[in-house]
Amino acid sequence: MKLRYNYRAYPDASQRRALTRAFGCARVVWNDCLRDRKQAHAAGLPYVKSADLSKLRITQAKRTEERAWLADVSAVILQQSLRDLDSAYKKFFDSLEGTRHGRKVGPPRYKSKKDTRQSIRLTTSAFSLKENGTVYVAKVGNLKVKWSRRLPAAPTSLTVTKDSCGRYFLSFVVDTEPDILPDLETESGIDLGLSAFAVLSDGTKIASPRFLRRAEKKLKRLGRELSRKVKGSKNRAKTRTKVARQHARVADRRRDWHHKASTQIIRDNQAVYVEDLAVSGLCRTRLAKSVHDAGWSAFVGMLEYKAALRGRTFVKVGRAFPSSQVCSACGFRDGPKPLHVRQWTCGGCGTVHDRDHNAARNVLFEGRRIVAAGRAETLNACGALVRRAHVPAQRGEAGSPRKGQPTQAGIPGLQAREHVNSSP
Repeated sequence: MKLRYNYRAYPDASQRRALTRAFGCARVVWNDCLRDRKQAHAAGLPYVKSADLSKLRITQAKRTEERAWLADVSAVILQQSLRDLDSAYKKFFDSLEGTRHGRKVGPPRYKSKKDTRQSIRLTTSAFSLKENGTVYVAKVGNLKVKWSRRLPAAPTSLTVTKDSCGRYFLSFVVDTEPDILPDLETESGIDLGLSAFAVLSDGTKIASPRFLRRAEKKLKRLGRELSRKVKGSKNRAKTRTKVARQHARVADRRRDWHHKASTQIIRDNQAVYVEDLAVSGLCRTRLAKSVHDAGWSAFVGMLEYKAALRGRTFVKVGRAFPSSQVCSACGFRDGPKPLHVRQWTCGGCGTVHDRDHNAARNVLFEGRRIVAAGRAETLNACGALVRRAHVPAQRGEAGSPRKGQPTQAGIPGLQAREHVNSSP
């Protein structure tokens, strides 16, 4: 499976200028090729092939006076920018045809140097890992990297990214084998919420850290400062960077917390069942800020790929399943309840339920039913995985095949009612 490993990079002044030049050249190639295809479509002409665009907008453009500076960066960066455009068009066409799962994808858009994120992508022919812990990038130099952990294998591609607050990151895509954990007897259903971030079927409650709410006071103050600055001034640019840095700090804390919580859940349970929430719909309600602050989608995505990596079973229970309406003791459906009702008594058996704990138990029972029906990946009697889904690289990047480059790995740098296991 393909996994992504991110590391912070610290380029010097000349390397930052070279990276800015590379970001700009990749952006120009993207925009030129996108413009050609849009103009051809508007004129009723056939779809322009990538080979023709590569010849016109990269090879021949370097020989012209107005695009001669494209030769100052590695040709790999320009070719990968065109490949990324092809990938964006393929996702758009697949979305139109209905062959792509998930939300609808729109057509590619033009890029701007004012975008909050700038990036370039390289194959193994344009970068290599050095023995001294630096990473060589073609026509940029040896970048200093803060290695937080070792790479498990030789990387197949590299993405260099600059975020809105001026930080640089190196993102490696690595082909690695699953690291299967020892089998356990425990299984867990998870009910996600706002008052408590997650409630497990064994009664464990994970409190919501609310990183955005805790940083709101400082963000408001910085926002007032930004609104007083003159547009286009250097002071406004400095304040904008302060605001971006504060938002990045909130996002980093949330991501780190999600990783720790999801890793602990996967290690403690053989199977994890979670409700498939309509997050995009909830983000259009008055709870939008709290829903964004919780980050449910990112958390569920981490659970999914870590379950596949560690040999665990992961199942999403359909969002139409009435987990909050059904009694987990007798199966009686007691009807919908407003959000302020946190406890209720079953009209069938009289059991007093905590709303979230009852929902987590119901998610556990429904997840087990889905697995028993054979509609989810699980272990068969021989201990082999049945119908395991392929796990894509994180954030959707595909790798490139290695062709013998001297890149080295490891450079440091319901509803059948079942007994709910109450063990932690």
